[in-house]
Amino acid sequence: MEMSSRLAFPMAFFLVLLLVWVNEVCGESNTFNVKDFGAIADGETDNSKALLNAWSKACQEKDQGTVLIPSGTFMVKAITLQGPCNDQTAFQIDGVLQAPSDPSFGTDHWINFKSINGLKVHGNGKLDGQGALAWSQTTCGGNADCKIPPVISAPGNSRNTDGIHVSKSKNIQILNSSIATGDDCISIGPGNTIISIYGISCGPGHGISIGSLGRYPDEKNVDGICVRNCTFNNTSNGLRIKTWAPSPPSKVTGVTFQDIVMYNTGNPIIIDQQYCPAKPCSAK
Repeated sequence: MEMSSRLAFPMAFFLVLLLVWVNEVCGESNTFNVKDFGAIADGETDNSKALLNAWSKACQEKDQGTVLIPSGTFMVKAITLQGPCNDQTAFQIDGVLQAPSDPSFGTDHWINFKSINGLKVHGNGKLDGQGALAWSQTTCGGNADCKIPPVISAPGNSRNTDGIHVSKSKNIQILNSSIATGDDCISIGPGNTIISIYGISCGPGHGISIGSLGRYPDEKNVDGICVRNCTFNNTSNGLRIKTWAPSPPSKVTGVTFQDIVMYNTGNPIIIDQQYCPAKPCSAK
């Protein structure tokens, strides 16, 4: 009896360990680390295929799949992360996603999220577009016939480069980010609904803008925009709605601005219905 008791405990302990091991091997995680798909964090290897494969797995999840960019620097070329997905999808950046160092980029985008409903981008990492490498390639400061090089990133001293632009999207959250740029920190174009912007530090820049709207016919309405707990520092505008004139009829509804702090902001709140960034404009 005493001997069987001594055997029973090791056997039970072994079974517990076995069950834990089986759960770890067979259990499915909703988080897909790009390293598990062959990504190498050396800043030189092209990790586009690894990112695409991780995205494909996360997109197929029925309970919010997450793509994880861990610590380290991962170079990826121009890429489109395509939907629709089976559920909301998260993109967690804890490392650095870096664009190629070649200024002849060859496309009009770097990382393109397409046909996604309910995308969440978060993390403590960084997107490094390496845009500064292209600035020395341009003579546009003194040559009207120059060829404008690609500009991919939006640092604080660049011009006409929105930090984040959202277009024709639904259920988007932009959270806890610091954005410095020469244009809008965040711009919300036509056709957007249920956009939540929380915990943003904006500046320098042109603020957070809804628009520009009304430049083209048949633009969709904008509804359900919530901007909360944001700070503006050294910005030309704070919160802005801008529309072209004349413009086809459209609506902006359900807008909430709450718990906003501004320092050295030119126009704290502005609604501009005569938006004209480059004259002449056909305003009436």
